[in-house]
Amino acid sequence: MKKLVLLSATLALLVSCGKGDKGELVGVKGKKWHSEKPYGMTLVPGGAFIMGKSDDDVANVQDAPTKTVTVRSFYMDETEITNSEYRQFVEWVKDSTIRTRLAVTAEEQGIKPGGKGSKTGSIGDFAFADVDPAKMTPYDKYMYDNYYSLGTDDDPYAFRKLNKKVKLIKETKKYPDEHYVEVMDSMYLPDAESFNGLKTIDVRKLKFKYNQVDLNKAVKKKGRKNFFEETPPIEVYPDTTVWIKDWSYSYNEPMHNDYFWHQAYAEYPVVGVNWNQARAFCAWRTMYKNAYVKKLKGRDQVNSFRLPSEAEWEYAARGGVESGTYPWGGPYAKNDRGCFLANFKPNRGDYAADGALYTVEAKSFEPNDFNLYNMAGNVSEWTQSSYDAGAYEFVSTMNPNVADMKNQRKVIRGGSWKDVAFFLQVSTRDFEYGDSARSYIGFRTVQDYMGTEATGNGRRRK
Repeated sequence: MKKLVLLSATLALLVSCGKGDKGELVGVKGKKWHSEKPYGMTLVPGGAFIMGKSDDDVANVQDAPTKTVTVRSFYMDETEITNSEYRQFVEWVKDSTIRTRLAVTAEEQGIKPGGKGSKTGSIGDFAFADVDPAKMTPYDKYMYDNYYSLGTDDDPYAFRKLNKKVKLIKETKKYPDEHYVEVMDSMYLPDAESFNGLKTIDVRKLKFKYNQVDLNKAVKKKGRKNFFEETPPIEVYPDTTVWIKDWSYSYNEPMHNDYFWHQAYAEYPVVGVNWNQARAFCAWRTMYKNAYVKKLKGRDQVNSFRLPSEAEWEYAARGGVESGTYPWGGPYAKNDRGCFLANFKPNRGDYAADGALYTVEAKSFEPNDFNLYNMAGNVSEWTQSSYDAGAYEFVSTMNPNVADMKNQRKVIRGGSWKDVAFFLQVSTRDFEYGDSARSYIGFRTVQDYMGTEATGNGRRRK
């Protein structure tokens, strides 16, 4: 009898699984998917190109011999990341930092929203969003009991949910209670350290922490142990002192004081950001977009934003022009009317000859054929690749990259407002140490294109 029941259940399961497919192998039913072009990005169709110096190596560096390589399709920011865009990242970190401190204080003081020990407009309004078990779903309660409430060895409040529905109170006259005042005061520098006595945020407290996957390490090990690596908290605020440190015996104090935060420079490329901060920005941008997508039904999460590899950067900078010297293709830095085509240091040091003394707005000069602006000049750009002078001799011909985390020399490309024309060439390689920030280095991000249909120089499949 038991065998008969078991056989009937098995047959019922098989029938239900095969319902509508007539017993054929039709695959798991999915939904239609279309690639979504990220805001502010352009599609760089994959293809093959000759990477390296196509002309004489004038500087005799001999680190870029020609090599034919192929890269996959990807999206790339049309412009360098601007001060305004990077400030969005800084403001998000600041908001989260303040909310976390308010929630921790409310927890330590035992003040809950609308509960015992709470009053209208108190710090309890900013308590963790998971303090009321009655409002939890069974899943949330399980996760809270087994994960969120336990925290980590370094942070007992890790994974707790912040209440972001309540707006932060920024006017000092409207601070609700003494606990709120104490938390807000802890975010600012002491008066003795403030500039001209102005209330100034202590930017050293604005830190972003994220986990990264080291796939190169993962493939060498069995199992998933150490698959994820926690990065140390990254201070996200740009180093504005680079305008002073990079230029001895030079008056650049106005750029130090105003360049990052003033609206006059909102659309200028962010500088003073090191390689680690640029990667933290990429991780935040991925998380920020996916947090929005998660609220939408039937939408797949986006894949990661990241820094371009050195090969991807050069391919994008060439704009589909084979063996060109500059992104515009020609061998000269001027057009036929005698106007400079990029922001750099021409005429043996005449910074202003191209119409700009320092940087220019990120959407200046004409874009290349991939609609990418300032791939030469303005600011040099971080790539994800580590610099090795002999890399072109051993890297793969398919999506070449030197992903050596121990090598702190990171490739920068494109030249900047303070460089001569040689560094603006699409094939010129340069590097800076990953923990260094400069007044002439910025970055832009890329995102992998899902699929292989888009290719720039191959025949279309029929």
